[in-house]
Amino acid sequence: MQDSADRAFASASSSRRGTDEMRAVRKPAPHVLDLVSYDPKYIPAEVMVSANENPRDVPDGLRAMVMRAVRQVPLNRYPDPLANGLRDLIAQANGLDRDQVLIGNGGDELLLDTALAWGGPGRVFLNVPPTFSVYEGNALLTNTAVVEVPRRADFQVDEDALVARLSRGDVDFTILTSPNNPTGDTVSESFVRRVLEASDALVVVDEAYFEFSRKTVRPLLESYENLVILRTFSKAFSLAGVRVGYLLGNVRVLSEYKKVRQPYSVDAISQAIASAVYENRSEFVFGIEQIVAERERVYRQLKRMDGVEAFPSESNFILLRMADASAVWSGLLSCGVLVRDFSRTRYLENCLRVSIGTPQENDRFLEVLGDIVASGKSDGKR
Repeated sequence: MQDSADRAFASASSSRRGTDEMRAVRKPAPHVLDLVSYDPKYIPAEVMVSANENPRDVPDGLRAMVMRAVRQVPLNRYPDPLANGLRDLIAQANGLDRDQVLIGNGGDELLLDTALAWGGPGRVFLNVPPTFSVYEGNALLTNTAVVEVPRRADFQVDEDALVARLSRGDVDFTILTSPNNPTGDTVSESFVRRVLEASDALVVVDEAYFEFSRKTVRPLLESYENLVILRTFSKAFSLAGVRVGYLLGNVRVLSEYKKVRQPYSVDAISQAIASAVYENRSEFVFGIEQIVAERERVYRQLKRMDGVEAFPSESNFILLRMADASAVWSGLLSCGVLVRDFSRTRYLENCLRVSIGTPQENDRFLEVLGDIVASGKSDGKR
């Protein structure tokens, strides 16, 4: 595969020189050449229920407070490199010290930092697919070996197999997502405790969606140095466009993250916005409760549809499986409804994921999907 990729790269370079005389660039690092970039499949649509965002923007009153905070930011100065004001707010809310919190440019930066600090040549990442594809992507990007313990057919973690694999002692880090994206299930505190005791591997519990499940392994931080918890402002707090995430963990572990993180990675405006939102996070409680109620309503409706298998979720999305899912995705889009297509993804064949939107958006999704299922047509036309 590598030889064919090299020849294709050289052929493309030669072709360019022959047509416009552009000077070619040398190849990227060998382990990058065959990687496929992450594609969020962003397509504008009338009903956007594909990216697990909060369907409601920041409330107007809070937005006014946010804008006042932004106006006070000196744009000519570098931001606080560690976002200490925001760290203090999060630490206080979680009963921790400032040094047990680390802020990042979205959860994505912190996931990459995990692979940078605990991965690399000769290191091993244990993946639990199907899950967020960025985990494996970051491992490959850092030349980290990937081993897998796939989930069971019902998408639940194979707990005994995972603990047994960790007990072999060669794994450097693993990531458990709770609730898991895209399957929506959570892991129990007792199981995470078993995982933490199985080896000294770093265990990241990704709680990006925990506000919708209200389940956290935060109590375990007191007893396990090898535990790190990841959270984000992108989902429940309506700040997907701002890019702020954070880690909770042991002081010594987070000091390793600081060695690989980008300086000034969280800009001053993002810090100001996130601080204002976190100080007023109670304003999001009603909206979160509405999303949870809508999730249950949508799930009940999906369970009634012939040919649709909907999986229980504790997050703000639902995974569903059906025959010809890719064509169903196209049919939904033709009617202005965008969901996430996983139908060609390993372990998720014939699956789609729908985010929970407003009641009106959810009704539109259910109406169009119901018509497609009832008619047996995938073009969405009635």
